[in-house]
Amino acid sequence: MSEDFDVVVVGAGFGGLYALHKLRGLGLRTLVLEAADGIGGTWYWNRYPGARVDIEAMYYSYSFSPELEQEWEWQERYPAQPEILRYVEHVADRFDLRRDIRLATRVVAASYDDARGRWTVRTEGGDEYDTRYCLMATGNLSVTHTPRFPGLDTFTGNVYHTARWPHDGVDFTGQSVAVIGTGSSGIQSIPLIAEQAVRLTVFQRTPAFSLPAHNRPLDPAEQSAVKRDYPRLREQARRSPLGIPVTPADGRALEATAEERRASYEKGWAQGTLDGLASTYTDILVDRAANETVADFVREKIRAVVADPVTAERLCPTGFPFGSKRPCLDTNYYATYNRDQVRLVDVRATPIVAITPHGVATADAEYTVDSIVLATGFDAMTGALAAIDIRGRHGLRMRDKWSAGPSTYLGLQIAGFANLFLLTGPGSPAALANQVACIEQQVDWIAGCLTYAAARGLDVIEATEPAEREWVTHVNEAAAGTVFVDANSWYLGANVPGKPRVFMPYAGGLGRYRRRCDQVAAAGYEGFAMSTAGVAR
Repeated sequence: MSEDFDVVVVGAGFGGLYALHKLRGLGLRTLVLEAADGIGGTWYWNRYPGARVDIEAMYYSYSFSPELEQEWEWQERYPAQPEILRYVEHVADRFDLRRDIRLATRVVAASYDDARGRWTVRTEGGDEYDTRYCLMATGNLSVTHTPRFPGLDTFTGNVYHTARWPHDGVDFTGQSVAVIGTGSSGIQSIPLIAEQAVRLTVFQRTPAFSLPAHNRPLDPAEQSAVKRDYPRLREQARRSPLGIPVTPADGRALEATAEERRASYEKGWAQGTLDGLASTYTDILVDRAANETVADFVREKIRAVVADPVTAERLCPTGFPFGSKRPCLDTNYYATYNRDQVRLVDVRATPIVAITPHGVATADAEYTVDSIVLATGFDAMTGALAAIDIRGRHGLRMRDKWSAGPSTYLGLQIAGFANLFLLTGPGSPAALANQVACIEQQVDWIAGCLTYAAARGLDVIEATEPAEREWVTHVNEAAAGTVFVDANSWYLGANVPGKPRVFMPYAGGLGRYRRRCDQVAAAGYEGFAMSTAGVAR
């Protein structure tokens, strides 16, 4: 016997929680299904040492409630995982969300009934939920990627993935530890693991561009000033490309003198923000020559910190533009390599060939370790959706439709999958911007769309194929004019063997995306076919 709902939301992270609050406020019977034992999404799972957000707390937060904005007191400029999770739990309690969330409930399938215009959502435990609309708030960085190292199952020590960290923590005191991967989670965790481990060996394939976070406790007066100015700052964030209040770039790097560029880059470096360098000039992310001036600046900073010149060169990113992969924010990452017990192995020069019972074997050596930390990232943007057997009209499988890469309209719907909505999915700007700002914009838009349809007695909403094709073309064109396509990044699925190489996020920025979504809504939800269930299309 299945239960009936108006909306079933899959995922109880930032997106799922806000969707529940918003849709429940419209009078829709809404249920959230969450695979984990607790809410929080990525902030429930990612508990590795040093895990923290890379968007400042005052903006990586909900804006839908002025009262919530004023009452919550952030402790740090860039909060660590425990503080963010406390915030999420506070939101759930304050708005009484938990009563409509079912935890430890993994969704494994969802199928659309053409005749009834409804979805059947099935869980791993065999429960079924009948719903008019299905909203996938599964997150774009939620399914872990573990490389298929030969012999991994033979290792006699402990193996940890940064995105599935033990909730009671790990003590590496006295251990020899291997960290495989130097993306964001590796860069955040390596300095803290190095403080405990008697020996730390870092296996790096591709060095990342990392900037100092300059994290610090938030001064109460500074926080109060932001709160007083929240209406203006939030509106500025909503219209900006990154979903945060920023000062637009002015001038071109290649038209400035070397001294002017140096001064601008030093100022950007001191900001401790993701956009501090990329937003200095208008041509940084669209002109390779301009971009190289920033890349050179960062490489100089790395060489100035790392004492050993060989290690410093290994840590210097080359072969891809600055910003084509999401830059990292760190605390003492490069300085960690000045510790006597820390060594760096370049696996491009000497690839990992196997995990042995006692350590990691490369092409030229074996490194004996007690524990292995896999900081190997995610099957981004599509991984969580592909893990569910989603079938639309006439049994069309999403996996089959996306076999050559994902296609959506506005990143919100897929032609052939009526009444199925996506949050922060492929074709949306979320991976390149402030996730929370993107979530609020998309949830609000979906709520408006459902309200529009209901007012007209319509209950089937589906993106048309021509609109989807046009949007996919636009997404590709927006990326083609940037440096984003010039790197093998998770934006293209390049970190997962066999995954189609398609640039998945919308590179036009949140502000531009918002304007397009607003235009579609103002034109009567142009590009969406709306009808009544049971009426032939």
